[in-house]
Amino acid sequence: MMILKQTIEIFELLDKPDANGIEVAEYIKSHGNKNVVVNVETVEGEEGSTDFIKILIKGKNGKSNNGTAKTLGIIGRLGGLGARPEMTGFVSDGDGALAALSAGLKLVDMNTKGDVLEGDVIVATHICPDAPTLEHFPVNFMNSPVDMETMNKLEVSEEMDAILTIDTTKGNEIINHRGFAISPTVKEGYILKISNDLVNVTKRVTGKLPVVFPLSQQDITPYGNGLYHLNSILQPSTTTKSPVVGVAITTETSVAGCATGSTQVVDVEMTGRFAVEVAKDYGNGKCSFYDEKEFELLLKLYGENSKFQTKGNN
Repeated sequence: MMILKQTIEIFELLDKPDANGIEVAEYIKSHGNKNVVVNVETVEGEEGSTDFIKILIKGKNGKSNNGTAKTLGIIGRLGGLGARPEMTGFVSDGDGALAALSAGLKLVDMNTKGDVLEGDVIVATHICPDAPTLEHFPVNFMNSPVDMETMNKLEVSEEMDAILTIDTTKGNEIINHRGFAISPTVKEGYILKISNDLVNVTKRVTGKLPVVFPLSQQDITPYGNGLYHLNSILQPSTTTKSPVVGVAITTETSVAGCATGSTQVVDVEMTGRFAVEVAKDYGNGKCSFYDEKEFELLLKLYGENSKFQTKGNN
């Protein structure tokens, strides 16, 4: 299975000054059926506006059909697709949205053709072609027209039993690998061990040894507390009790989030394909993000860690 066609199609919709959620939503709906629900909400912020888009692909035994299969969330994290007028064209930071929407379109196509997954899948991201930039070491980041609290509120759903959060993670000197890397599982303020099931999916999708990127405790705390963050990839974990795994689209060198000409289509396709494969396994109960019994023991031995989901003692 490949999703290269879907990746190119979505890219053409996103790589323009007037990219918007309505057009993307209509395109996705045109490929869907009664099992596909797409919603768009435009939100105004201090630095502009953006369109939040959410796609529900119903599974045959999903919660939307009163079933028992678990729901996977796929979130595309980014500040913006473009930094116009400062930069012309699609920026590196947009790869998270591109990968998530490409995975969503592939799942819609599969569903319409009869390959209906067991569980529901919810894909969420936002579409902004003219976001501001932000100074950051070692290279500049993209900022967002809306704050992180708003992004989490509109992208994280209570229905999501586990979440993959896809984000461009190229502006660092920590991950020196081109492709994608996964994070340890984060749940309720704890950084847990790596999911073996997700490692196995990574291996079959890439055909290579898996790459896992390191997390510090600071990385899983909310933005706005004055602490350093690798980027926003784990910010969804601050607003949910569900397990969250970051899927970082990576490079060997440091690439600014506001850099253009930096999207590697084969890497984005591979990342989106990974999300689709996880969706297949998760709804079937073949993929676990964490060891539930061990997490219960962790809580029994050391107590809750949810304080790290807050901004702390301000």
